Amino acid sequence: MKISSLDQEDFFELLQKANRGRLKIYTGPVAGVGKTYRMLEEAHSLKLRGADVVLAYIETHGRKKLNDLVVGLEVVPRKKYEYKGVILEEMNLDAVLRRKPQIAIVDEVAHTNVPLCRNAKRYQDIIELLTAGINVICAFNIQHLESLSDLIKKFTNVTIYETIPDSFLKWADQVINVDLGVEDILERLQSGQIYSGEKISLALQNFFKEENLSKLREIALREVAEAVEQAANIASSKSLKLKEELYISSQMMLCLVPQKWSQRTLFKKASRLAGRLNKEWFLVYAETPEDEPEKIDLEKQRYLFSDIQFAKDLGARIVHFKTRDRVKAWLDFAEKEKISHIIIGRIEEKWWQEALGLDPLYSLLRKSKNYDVYIMSYHKS
Repeated sequence: MKISSLDQEDFFELLQKANRGRLKIYTGPVAGVGKTYRMLEEAHSLKLRGADVVLAYIETHGRKKLNDLVVGLEVVPRKKYEYKGVILEEMNLDAVLRRKPQIAIVDEVAHTNVPLCRNAKRYQDIIELLTAGINVICAFNIQHLESLSDLIKKFTNVTIYETIPDSFLKWADQVINVDLGVEDILERLQSGQIYSGEKISLALQNFFKEENLSKLREIALREVAEAVEQAANIASSKSLKLKEELYISSQMMLCLVPQKWSQRTLFKKASRLAGRLNKEWFLVYAETPEDEPEKIDLEKQRYLFSDIQFAKDLGARIVHFKTRDRVKAWLDFAEKEKISHIIIGRIEEKWWQEALGLDPLYSLLRKSKNYDVYIMSYHKS
């Protein structure tokens, strides 16, 4: 996988060699920095070079510069759905698949589709296009990455409801960060280039505060830099043996214990740590006899199954096996897979279990002297 800040000429050359759909992502700290503008500019440039380009879905929000750039490009008409008495428009996935262009431009990747659509989220539509051999150029704001949602809420006090799993980035061949200075972003906002009317003052009082914008810019730059670094490390391996050595030395695992609450915050922290340390990560569920479906209560079951899928969406490799000794199974797996870092959440056990050495956390710490162990809370931090 090649992820970089290459321009449209490099992407066009990449397409000539493609046997599958390639993905280019434009991201940035907030709305209004120019992601859609850059996509449309690139669409015109690629068209001039002979590429077959269509606009599968573009949201101009009525901005004149964007409307002007749409002119001269083929637009695939949206599909209309009647849902709860309201007519809603979505990207016409089937029409794009039938048209089968060389390149499809798709905006608003984090969007949630109408329940009548085949896929729940637009990023899933994009994956379907890529699987069909259609190259895609798309855009989204950095705060829509799932593993960042808690962090974003912490310093902006804004809940991000529409998210994209971090695993979507693994489809990317190029990631471009579109950035503007804080003063430039605020100038665009106040001049009505991002929002209009009352939305401007609301944005200034909430998400578009100067301190928020500075932090979001920092996060966006860091995310793209980490993606570039990770891809460069993989690309630098000149042989299969070197690739295997790199992979083996870059493993971390999260030890899963069924709980009566969602562990998603813990998984987000693990995903972020794996990204910081440039490591692949496993979610390891060592199922004991006490965890068997007929013995585990319904509340634990509900969270267990949904959380495992959530971790998979974040990019974790899921490992599930049965054992009578959970801690021994974790450590055996860690030794076999050359794990370097182990993550575990704080486990609420009774005092006598800890006293007798039956507490998994206590037992793991006592027996894992050859590993770096991270103990994380299940709560936001």
